[in-house]
Amino acid sequence: MVNNQTLRQELQVAAQNHDPIAMVQVVKMPFMPNTKKGTRTQKHKQDAMMVGETDYGGLLAALLDAHSAAEAGHADDWYGGQSSVHSNFNRIFGSSEGNWLVPSLISICKNTHRIALLADRGADGPRHRNTNLQSAVQLLQDSYSKTFNDRTEYQPSAPFDTEGSKKAGVLAIVNELFGMYFKLNILRLCKNLIRPVETRKLNETGTMGQMVTYRYYIGRLNMFEDQHALAEKNLDFAFLHCHQGSPKNKRCILRYLIPIKLYRGRLPTMYLLEKYGLEEFKPLVDGLQKGDLRAFQDGLVRYQDRFIRQGTYLLLEKCKTVCYRNLFKRVHNILDKHQISLNHVAAAFKWLGLPIDLDEVECILANLIFRGYVRGYLSHTKRVLVLSKRDPFPKSAIIAP
Repeated sequence: MVNNQTLRQELQVAAQNHDPIAMVQVVKMPFMPNTKKGTRTQKHKQDAMMVGETDYGGLLAALLDAHSAAEAGHADDWYGGQSSVHSNFNRIFGSSEGNWLVPSLISICKNTHRIALLADRGADGPRHRNTNLQSAVQLLQDSYSKTFNDRTEYQPSAPFDTEGSKKAGVLAIVNELFGMYFKLNILRLCKNLIRPVETRKLNETGTMGQMVTYRYYIGRLNMFEDQHALAEKNLDFAFLHCHQGSPKNKRCILRYLIPIKLYRGRLPTMYLLEKYGLEEFKPLVDGLQKGDLRAFQDGLVRYQDRFIRQGTYLLLEKCKTVCYRNLFKRVHNILDKHQISLNHVAAAFKWLGLPIDLDEVECILANLIFRGYVRGYLSHTKRVLVLSKRDPFPKSAIIAP
């Protein structure tokens, strides 16, 4: 249990000394995952606590309220106290000198995001779903404005002091907002952050952890916008630069990077899938390698709900085209000739337990020829596929540069 006088003294000392590390400890919140709806927690009286010309009384009362609610396990009151902490800190931060409060603001933004999610878990009915997270977005947007609009010249390597630029906190807050926007499915708002951040190249001046998180969200956004080359580039950066001691984060990145790789013709090794516990991709990779459409389809259906939740199902569905191509290549290798009756292709589908008629076979082949996955032409009257004698199944067509 937090002691009122101790917290007051710690806050006062941190504010007087402009100590960024001490202030982070003051605003730190305990982690209480097992919250519940219990009796209402007591509100603390707000008394003035002046440090210089700044009143920290409102912040102190809000911190005490938040700690009290957390200890009681009351999720709604905990978020109410934290939102008051955040709004009071935004007020103090806006009038502060330099950027010594930036680490504390980042910590508060993370706390607000985390506690809003916890409070929303116990929401009654769909009408109140994500209510707290939606209000938290406004608090973080205010924090973002106060950091981004600071006119002090930003020096990336400068220490946190009374002369530095508040822009040092932009990237971390943007990452938290990205997480909220994805959770609330309001991705259109991401553009409002990306343009100003990248115009001033703030996305290249944060810590490596911040840059990895930023590129992860940008890569996911690229994927949803069908910018697959950019998505692969950003997610590759995130995966390669993610800390080796963070397998959970690497797994999160791979859940989006692997579908992009599959679509662009690059298959992961089974060792990689086993190392990061990505069992859901094994039947897809196996099906693509062998041209086994049935294995691919079964894997897609088996893990359909997971892929839909992640937003990768439609992209993985598109990978079926590569599976078709590899199946036709196997038929070609077995028959070892360049004129293939469509009846042989239909027989391959039937053997896989996926019988289709010759018109469907023609339609699939016409699409593959159009996309450059197969070189040749179709004879509709003779129901024959005539393949090019030179590289009829070009790798360059499915493996993007």
